[in-house]
Amino acid sequence: MRNEILDYFRKANGEFVSGQQISKDLHVSRTAIWKHINILKERGYIFESSTRKGYRLIYAPNLLTPLEIEGALHTDTFGRHVVYMESTQSTNEEAKKIAREGAEEGTIVVAEEQTTGHGRLTRGFYSPFAKGIWFSLILRPKFFPMEAAKCTLLAAIGVCRGIRRLGLTDAGIKWPNDILYHGKKLVGILTEMSASMEKIDYIVIGIGINTGMKKNEFPEDFRKGATSFLNEGIDVSRKDLLAAILYELEKEYAIAQNEGFDKVLEDWKTLSVTIGQEVRVIMGDESYTGKAIDIDKDGCLLVDTGKGINRVLAGDVSIRPVGAPLPKR
Repeated sequence: MRNEILDYFRKANGEFVSGQQISKDLHVSRTAIWKHINILKERGYIFESSTRKGYRLIYAPNLLTPLEIEGALHTDTFGRHVVYMESTQSTNEEAKKIAREGAEEGTIVVAEEQTTGHGRLTRGFYSPFAKGIWFSLILRPKFFPMEAAKCTLLAAIGVCRGIRRLGLTDAGIKWPNDILYHGKKLVGILTEMSASMEKIDYIVIGIGINTGMKKNEFPEDFRKGATSFLNEGIDVSRKDLLAAILYELEKEYAIAQNEGFDKVLEDWKTLSVTIGQEVRVIMGDESYTGKAIDIDKDGCLLVDTGKGINRVLAGDVSIRPVGAPLPKR
């Protein structure tokens, strides 16, 4: 009911509506409306009230609360159950905890900030309050555990398509799952799994998207290589972006569940900014260069070194364009 009341005020476009009219249209008592409005006020919404005119909504917080998310969704299951936190160390850790306790597929854990967010190869991920979308999605797929690594590619497709829909149409995927915009990192994705030899218990996909950070707000080490929607001139709605990404993720996941991963791999290739490029593959203290020519049926990157084709496993290496500086050690 609280969501219906909030939608009612949104549709009023800032105009006053009487408690009596809301009561009549939504078939709820005026006392109940008053109680719901007070709860919304506690969650950051600001209303103006008038004895003669009623109420009007004058401010909705830029937060990813369950109420805000639900009002923007176009999915069947993804994001329909939201665990919301103002702050947490890591949404993936929270998601794994509730997945072990039986959380349903499609549940998302959303935080306004992460204090110790991390990505692949244990790299840190900067996640300041309300400056991005920091969330984790719980999946319980029916395919076999050996297919699970491809969910990383699947996630990258959904996120990249959602980002393109909200204005950054040149966004692309750097193998295996970083989303870049004009060569700078916009998104990090971390996939983790619990499984036996025969069955996947759960997969948690952690996704961090930079939305509202200006260049000087990034940590100094990240400024040259990272970007955000705002840094690229777009003041994006976080709830609309999250809704678009969940919609695209759900579509791609349905394909994987019902048809297998062949189409998913083809979809990934259409969004790749790695295939066809000269790259440096860094493996520990060793590295080599070559041309990224394809991904195989397992999602591994195929690199032509001039002496042969090397198969690169996700998680084992860091892929950088030739000429990019080596990472600091």
